Amino acid sequence: MATAGENFSNISSRKRAHEAARSSADAHTDSEVASFMQPISPMIQHLSSKSIIRPAPFSYEQEALDTRAQIDYSVRISIEDAKAGRAPRPVRVYADGIYDMFHTGHARQLMQAKMAFPNAYLIVGVCSDELTFRNKGRTVMNETERYETIRHCRYVDEVLTDAPWTLDMAFLEKHKIDFVAHDELPYTMGSADDVYKFVKERGMFLATERTEGVSTTDVITRIIKDYDVYIRRNLARGYSHKELNVSYMKAKRLKFKDNYEKLENKIKDKGKDLMDKWKGQIGKGNEMLHKWEEKSKEFIGNFVEMFGKEGKL
Repeated sequence: MATAGENFSNISSRKRAHEAARSSADAHTDSEVASFMQPISPMIQHLSSKSIIRPAPFSYEQEALDTRAQIDYSVRISIEDAKAGRAPRPVRVYADGIYDMFHTGHARQLMQAKMAFPNAYLIVGVCSDELTFRNKGRTVMNETERYETIRHCRYVDEVLTDAPWTLDMAFLEKHKIDFVAHDELPYTMGSADDVYKFVKERGMFLATERTEGVSTTDVITRIIKDYDVYIRRNLARGYSHKELNVSYMKAKRLKFKDNYEKLENKIKDKGKDLMDKWKGQIGKGNEMLHKWEEKSKEFIGNFVEMFGKEGKL
């Protein structure tokens, strides 16, 4: 019979053997995990660095300047290598526009520019009010609002304010831009030639697709189409006719129309309620008649049965 000391010794020995085996298994597992994670670790680190929720920096801010300083622009990247993921550094893509009343068409264009390459850094240039008014016309949102809207789009890495209308090599070199993204249709507004002709000739153009059926012009057209509806709504919310840039008489006329429609709807609702109640009463009357008919049949049957088949009591 083993002594207590021997039993304790055997238990300790088994415990040490088990711990040694477990350590060996853990080391093997760690090695397998490390081997599996090695190719995707840079990707995870890239994703974690992008997981910080904040607006994109402006091009003149230190963060953007530091990022630009790290780029070796002497290393030129072909569009084939960029798409295949063979670029030795982040591919700097530039997209520009006015981005008035930011909508899904804008968002999809920026998404295409950002996702065109596995490792893309998207710079978005936004034209100033002065430049836009001169070349295209008035905007709904002012330049500060448009800059801030673009900064908060998830696909944007950097925002360039007061963007130029046409591009040249000095601009591309200053911001170390590899490709310029825009749809393929020639853009001649504010210029005699296509403003992207320069980059197309140098093989630095990245074509994106337009989202049909939505544009700033389309959105503004919808507003104009329902102009009276929006005016009436804002008058009801307390805006003055001066703030809405409408005459006093037009504001009064729209308010009268709004009140008339509200009264008309109330009458319709009241009429509907009365009709529903009337239908309910008719329904109840029909139900009572049906019950009376059943009761009368039962009464007549019972009365007939009192006389028997021969008609005698």
